[in-house]
Order: sequence, then C-alpha cells, then structure tokens
Amino acid sequence: MNSGEANFWMNGRLATDLIEISHDPAALDDGGFWAVSTTFEGGFTAAKFATVMRSEFPSQAWEPLSGTWATSKSHDDYVAYVKKIQQHVSEGWVYQVNACRELRHEIDASINLRGLFSEILKNNPAPWATYLEIPGINIASASPELFLSRVGNYVRTSPIKGTQLPGQTHFGAKDIAENVMIVDLMRNDLGAICESGSVSVPRLLDSEVHPGLVHLVSDIVGELKSGIGWSQIISMLHPPGSISGAPKSSAVSVIEANENKRGPYCGALGWVQGDACELSVAIRIFFKDSALRFGTGAGITWSSDPDAEWEETQLKAKRLISIAGGELV
Repeated sequence: MNSGEANFWMNGRLATDLIEISHDPAALDDGGFWAVSTTFEGGFTAAKFATVMRSEFPSQAWEPLSGTWATSKSHDDYVAYVKKIQQHVSEGWVYQVNACRELRHEIDASINLRGLFSEILKNNPAPWATYLEIPGINIASASPELFLSRVGNYVRTSPIKGTQLPGQTHFGAKDIAENVMIVDLMRNDLGAICESGSVSVPRLLDSEVHPGLVHLVSDIVGELKSGIGWSQIISMLHPPGSISGAPKSSAVSVIEANENKRGPYCGALGWVQGDACELSVAIRIFFKDSALRFGTGAGITWSSDPDAEWEETQLKAKRLISIAGGELV
C-alpha cells in the first residue's frame, strides 16, 4: 500500500481500494464494507472499500513535532466555562455537560498521519485505535471508548465517565454519579431503537486500565427492533451521550454556545458491514485539516472543581501529545 492511498484500519481489519464516498447514512444498508466518520455536529461521511483483510497496520516513520501546541481555551477560559455550566445546572437547565477544548499545531499539508498512528499503536495501544485516510479526512485515533457494536440485532454501547491515574484505589462520588447519569441517558437512547424490555445493563461501574489512565466503564445492551435501518440507528444515538451530556439536547445547546465546532472529534469512528459494526467514540484523536488538531475534555457537574477539571483535560492530552511531539502548555 502506497503512502497517501485511501485506507482504513481498526482492530486488525485493513480496508483498501476505495470505491465511493457517501454522505447519506442509508448507503450503509447495501451490505458493503464502509468506514464511517461522523462529526459531533452531525456531519456524516462513509467510505466504501472493495478489499478488506486481516492485517497489521502498514507502519510508517513519524518525525516528531516541535514547538508549542496552541489551545482554544486557556486555563482561565476553561475555568470560566466550567463555572458557566455549573450556573446552568443550578438553574435546572442541564445536569452534566462534557466541556472540551482543542489543541492545535501547524503541520505541513503533505504529511499524512500514518506515521503518527504507527507510534500510537506502539506507545499507546487503545482498544478502539483506528486510522482513516480518505480524500478530505485523515484521522489517527487512540479511542478507549466503544460507541456501538452490533452483531445481527444485538447491540452494545460502553460509555466511559470517570478518569483517574493508575494506582488510585477508587472512584469518587462525582465520577460514579456521572457514569450512572450517562448510563440512564444511553438506556433511553437504545430504548428508542430496541425492542421493548430488551435493554439492560450487564456491566455497571467497572474499572478499566488504559495506557496511563484508569476509566470507569459501563455496558448497555439491547435487541434492535425489526426493520430498523442504519439511518435511524445513527440519528437516534448521535451524538454519543458520554461526550455531550444530560439531558442531551440541553447539553448540546450549551456546547454549541461555548465551543468552536468539534468536527470529527467526539463524533463516531469505525466500520459498518451489513448487520455488523464497530463504532468508537472519536476521543483521543488527531485529525488534520489546515493544521493538526487534538481535542480534550472533562465531564462537568455541580460538584466539579474547575481547576481539577482543567487538570483532567491536561492528563488526557499529555501522553498522546508526547507521542506526536511538541509542548503542552
């Protein structure tokens, strides 16, 4: 496979030989293999590939970046954003909002992210690590979070809420409450597309060890209603609850009023083929347009400490920025 050739890789599945690109979720119903990337704002792109094989990722060298990453929100800006969310909570408008900021670094337009993804696989192996390179989109993801898996009519989502350093013995009340809140939200989302009574929570508040972090994770499962198509599934579940908030519509309104467009960050990223899929929540991703971009965020509730939430965004970014190169301020 040549450098710059359109391709997709996830969990040992390599797709090449691009056939077409569609912005209509209904295209997924044709049974072909589609790589999928959505934006947080609801943009949809799917790339259909002719060849899919089991393969290691075709690695490439990466020249580490130098210089400092710019941030869309300074420490003071982010703290003010957290306090604004807490004001909304006090007014009963929202219960939880995932507040994000974007890091940005200049990069030569000719450079793809294949080398960076090769370094991610070596130094930050993540369960839903994904690479996508098609015209107009280049993403290197180290996502730890499953948005949706599907096998036949059986679906599962595994939201993450709660982050701490390895070696810490337990999660606090804030993390637990936040996780339970998003579990309830995702139960409601799955309930709209699943058979009545089929939605359940077989795993609640489980600690998962990831590179440099420990996350609090739950599973929600269900059985899809008969005849439901991919357009309905995506529209009912999007955007992922864990990176928006609760209630989802109110949280999205707060985010839209206080952040720049997130783009592919906090959308969905993965593959769909027939009645099967693996879609991750597109967090811990690098994506390239006029610059290299990386988003980081934290879940904000009434009990949040604004400075601690800033530090959580730093913690989530630090390891992956060190792999890409450059300084985090």
